[in-house]
Amino acid sequence: MLAWTCIPRRFRSLAVPANRPAARTLLSIGIAVLGMAGLVDAATGAALAQAATTVERSAKGPTAKSIEVGLYLNVKPDCTSGTLPGIRLVEPPANGTISIKQAKVRATNYKQCLALEVPGFIAFYQSKPDFVGTDRVVIEVKYQEGRTELQRITINVGVGPNGQKI
Repeated sequence: MLAWTCIPRRFRSLAVPANRPAARTLLSIGIAVLGMAGLVDAATGAALAQAATTVERSAKGPTAKSIEVGLYLNVKPDCTSGTLPGIRLVEPPANGTISIKQAKVRATNYKQCLALEVPGFIAFYQSKPDFVGTDRVVIEVKYQEGRTELQRITINVGVGPNGQKI
């Protein structure tokens, strides 16, 4: 049983004695409102982490120039725009910078949509002026429906396969 001191004052009026099942539910709601990561099981009060999908991607481009590494949008089944996802930099690149720009994205023959124009975010990577090699960045993308993606992007800068310059 949690002590009353663990429940913030603003939630104490919601709590009932702990031997009733409703107390666990109200306590779980209080814990969720306080911002614990993941979901809270109403029966046990245990935090359940929501698994994130990991996506491996790659990009390549010249040294010290903007390289597009991601396009993030939300298209509903009726071909209109949904709420744009939240984007967070989890692991910054060691030899460059990431910038996000908002843009209108036009596409044809995307899923069941013959033509569409929706807002979106575009992620760009730019290396340091003298960097040649491989850099890596991890971006977290959270969609409104609750789906989370971790995108691990490997960026080849200035050098292509077999040592050829890009």
